Amino acid sequence: MTIIFNKFCKEELTISDIQDAMEKGDLTSKELVMYYLYRIAKYDQDEPNINSVLEINPDAIFIAEALDHERKIKGTRGPLHGIPILLKDNIETCDSMHTSAGTLALENYTASKDAFLVEKLRDAGAVILGKTNMTELANGMSSKTWAGYSSRGGQVLNPYGDSDLFVGGSSSGSAVAVAANFTVLSVGTETDASILSPAIQNSVVGIKPTVGLISRRGIIPFTYSQDTAGPFARTVTDVAILLTALSGVDRFDPATYKSEGRVEQDYSIYLDSKGLRGAKIGVYNNVTSNFLNSDEYDDELFNNVIDSIRDQGAEIFKDIDIPSFHRNWKWGVTLYEMKHSLNNFLSQLPPSLPVHSINELIEFNKGIKDKALKYGQNKLEQREPLSNTLRSPEYLLAKLEDIYYSQEQGIDLVLKKYDLDAILFPSYIGSTICAKAGYPSIALPAGYMKSGRPFGITFAGTAFSEGKLIKLAYAFEQATKLRLSPILPYA
Repeated sequence: MTIIFNKFCKEELTISDIQDAMEKGDLTSKELVMYYLYRIAKYDQDEPNINSVLEINPDAIFIAEALDHERKIKGTRGPLHGIPILLKDNIETCDSMHTSAGTLALENYTASKDAFLVEKLRDAGAVILGKTNMTELANGMSSKTWAGYSSRGGQVLNPYGDSDLFVGGSSSGSAVAVAANFTVLSVGTETDASILSPAIQNSVVGIKPTVGLISRRGIIPFTYSQDTAGPFARTVTDVAILLTALSGVDRFDPATYKSEGRVEQDYSIYLDSKGLRGAKIGVYNNVTSNFLNSDEYDDELFNNVIDSIRDQGAEIFKDIDIPSFHRNWKWGVTLYEMKHSLNNFLSQLPPSLPVHSINELIEFNKGIKDKALKYGQNKLEQREPLSNTLRSPEYLLAKLEDIYYSQEQGIDLVLKKYDLDAILFPSYIGSTICAKAGYPSIALPAGYMKSGRPFGITFAGTAFSEGKLIKLAYAFEQATKLRLSPILPYA
């Protein structure tokens, strides 16, 4: 079967490319949606079976047609008008798609409301193209679960290598779909490394924002303290545009209240190619020998990054110390908060669904263990007997220690001590301390190892420093232009 697509439909399209072509009448949103559906059919769901997309929005073409018509009669709503976006499968949409967090128990769950961030995307004129596969329950099922696997969707593959190449944290499907050109943009979520890790592993740009910059309402939860949604794109420019659309105060999410007056109206104002000039960057590389000797690290590539940043006029502070980095972080917060938050979510599901508590979910999985328990469910079972009141001393002390050691004795202390604009980490090794602090990070491509495996870096900062991090990342990206599109078989 041969399908002829508009000549503007090609890999690595940016929002600017698309909007320019649409304004000239050379491309429509309908044509673009059809192009991505073709690529999903050909490469994601057929050989090489990347498997990043879990579900397609049956109304996507209709929505695109309506937005094309609106463009003609009213003009555009903004830069996302007619742009296809994929959402992680734990983000609720009030349409014909399901929201399951990768579980078979929720494969028939359809939400009665859009998540707050989905409302904002629709208002901005985006086309919700579908849902992406993910690590089941955001890696809350089993300590043995391979990243990117869910019992509902199967295994997501890394488009840069063979089936054994690590695909990254639980937002793997969202990152891979962008990397492999199955969409323009996508949205993931992170508790710890779930955006940063797949961005690094799949050579795309991902932002884990300050907790509270983007509403958590309508996202199947893992924790209260650390959960946040965040954008993926192939360029810093596009990820900044998407972050703008996602951010905002939600009166039904208390975490967003502190962002009042701190959310930028347009994060693209920080896209400065000279943004590294005069910046003070602290390099953190005091990591374990296990990481330095692993296949996730390349000393030559990281030193090239440092040289490039210095060449752009930044002041480099090498081998900075973060006193709390190597502390034995306790997992009481995620243990207790997942029990409480997931139980609350499940308890409010419609009566027609088979589970309404973690205990019922555990029993449901046991009943279809051949399908649901490929890797077991020891993480769920570990949480089931815990208190559901969040008053345990273990939980309360762990929460207080997390905040103190990650913020006051962690990132904020180091930024102040060395008078830094940001901290530079190789790969995503700073994910845990940033997650515990609820502070932002941006991950971006930084080259490829001899094996072809992507290498990346992370810039991290204090609360609500997304604009500064975007500025630094954009300047690095424009100076180096290191990202390469994956070569898919027969593409």
